[in-house]
Amino acid sequence: MGNEHISKKFDAELEAVRSRVLQMGGLVEQQIARAMDCLALGDMALADQVIADDHRVNALEVGIDEDCVHIIAKRQPAAGDLRMVIAIIKTITDLERIGDEAQKIARMAKLIHEQDRRLSTRFSELRYASNVAIDMVKTALDAFARLDVSAAAKVVKQDQIVDEQFRGVMRQLVTFMMEDPRTISAAIDILFIAKAIERIGDHAKNMSEYVVYLVKGKDVRHISPEEFERETSKTD
Repeated sequence: MGNEHISKKFDAELEAVRSRVLQMGGLVEQQIARAMDCLALGDMALADQVIADDHRVNALEVGIDEDCVHIIAKRQPAAGDLRMVIAIIKTITDLERIGDEAQKIARMAKLIHEQDRRLSTRFSELRYASNVAIDMVKTALDAFARLDVSAAAKVVKQDQIVDEQFRGVMRQLVTFMMEDPRTISAAIDILFIAKAIERIGDHAKNMSEYVVYLVKGKDVRHISPEEFERETSKTD
């Protein structure tokens, strides 16, 4: 009975930490969406809110990290439980960095509108890329919550879309700068935003890789999307 009680308590502790990871993820998703709204609408108050709220993401990372250290020291988890704790630690690191990228977008959006450095071009490509990146974060978190490796594979495919969009925006901006050097400052601002979105996609992809490690015990970092799909489609 004693061992059963300890096991149930341990499971409850792990579940509580998992829930906080998803809470952190939801906050980060909101930060990205708000940052992009700042760019589209020029809402300075919203930009300031995104920048100020970054400390909430940081605080969650520190708190969850401390919980994981406590679990390792007190419970000495092994096998799947240890993989869960490791996956959580890695996931919150990427979520914190996604929050940093959202803050960068908000700061750059604020600068663009304050200095009226907008290019005479649509932001549709950036908005599309950001929507894909947000969906990647959401899908990676769902995969983590449900231990779903097929959902993780979807994130890897989406990362290729974000990368393609980044390259397209970069080509467009280079054209603007070559045709009119007066657009260089504005183009660089937009390039920073495009790069931040591309980095968000990279971090979401990392999170999906941790899900495969958690479920299958397989390190799938630094492999091709085709190899990733093969690994996730294997039945154990």
